[in-house]
Amino acid sequence: MRKLIPALVLFPAALLFAGCGGPTLIDYAEHGWGLGLCGTVVLIMDVIAIIEISGSDRTFGGKVLWVLLLIFFPVGGLLIYYFFGR
Repeated sequence: MRKLIPALVLFPAALLFAGCGGPTLIDYAEHGWGLGLCGTVVLIMDVIAIIEISGSDRTFGGKVLWVLLLIFFPVGGLLIYYFFGR
């Protein structure tokens, strides 16, 4: 149940911001923070997921693949991670 609570909290937020087409982490590195509320929320959720991945007991290759998925597909990768990667 403890692992299900973050997914139940993030799922409505992801549905709310999924249509925003938020920028990738690479876009933030190039253009700064002036990209809107949706992109900022997606960035914060991605950073939280990356911190969670780095502290997990996965192999190094597994961690790298999850982080790459989050970097290149921020919204979709986040949904996939929270429903299938945990």
